[in-house]
Amino acid sequence: MSESFTDAASGVPWDAAESLPRGEGAARIDHIVVLGLVPPGARVLDIGCGDGSLLALLRDRRGVDGRGIELSREGVNACLARGLPVIQGDADTDLANYPDDAFDVVVLSQTIQATRNPRIVLEHLLRIGRQVIISFPNFGHWRVRAELAFRGRMPVTEIMPETWYETPNIHHCTIRDFVGLCRDVGARIEKATALDARGRPMRFSMPWWFWNLIGAQGVFLLRRGAGRG
Repeated sequence: MSESFTDAASGVPWDAAESLPRGEGAARIDHIVVLGLVPPGARVLDIGCGDGSLLALLRDRRGVDGRGIELSREGVNACLARGLPVIQGDADTDLANYPDDAFDVVVLSQTIQATRNPRIVLEHLLRIGRQVIISFPNFGHWRVRAELAFRGRMPVTEIMPETWYETPNIHHCTIRDFVGLCRDVGARIEKATALDARGRPMRFSMPWWFWNLIGAQGVFLLRRGAGRG
């Protein structure tokens, strides 16, 4: 198979992304990658928006008309404190209430692996958004494989820091698994990138199996249409 993954057009030069400020208030680099995929002024729905840090970044840097859905009351309160229009809701049950093409871009950042029905959720995302951005931890990363192979234990890493009995992740998947899901639902992959363990975009275009082994996270820009063969 010749399919390969390339850096998403983040709008931030590699050197700038690498030198982003660290510490409190600093934007996560995976958020910067997502930022570059969202056109200015777009109507955006951020699902599982947490404390609203990504949605606030999109508002401040892209001037988007943003909305959010967050499961936890603590997350909703944090978003409201930022002045973000966020409601409490569940991606598994509430997306059916949104009409087709309600948003220009729908974002699901580090959340699809925590949903009960990832395929149904993805189908709704493709229905209500003209474009869909999804990021997730790659369970096929070499450190995860090593933990299982040599220690026989569920891995705890920077990207998946919770132990098996505390993690919200219930559907671990690999980059390869997600590409297969995109084909199954007829999603067209417009852009994709793998991030390393520090959250930085991988700099080279490589076959999918390489990113499946080396990439700690995947970030995909999708659109309705025939999947790539």
